Amino acid sequence: MSQKSSQINIAVTLDDNKVPEKLHWTATDGGINNEETKAVLLSVWDHKSKESLRIDLWTKDMPLDEMKLFFHQTLSAMADTFHRATNDDKMTETMKDFCDYFAEKLELKSGKQ
Repeated sequence: MSQKSSQINIAVTLDDNKVPEKLHWTATDGGINNEETKAVLLSVWDHKSKESLRIDLWTKDMPLDEMKLFFHQTLSAMADTFHRATNDDKMTETMKDFCDYFAEKLELKSGKQ
């Protein structure tokens, strides 16, 4: 049985101060080819040290209102992923309650989540 390999690539264009100016990503299997984005949050699990390693990037022109939506949608997606990974209904509901609270405090419109 042969194994298939796939790659996700993130290209970062930096200014002179090493602040991201442009972000582009490619995920060929997903039909994404060099698409521009304004933010990327990536977490990987280091099983040796038992810790999460992160790359958090956003361009200097990422609008604040979009960043708030991005975080809300990411937190909501993490609650769904947590449920799929653990099947822990109680904690998933607690996480979703927090997401609702987060949206309320930031006055995010419910139609965009």
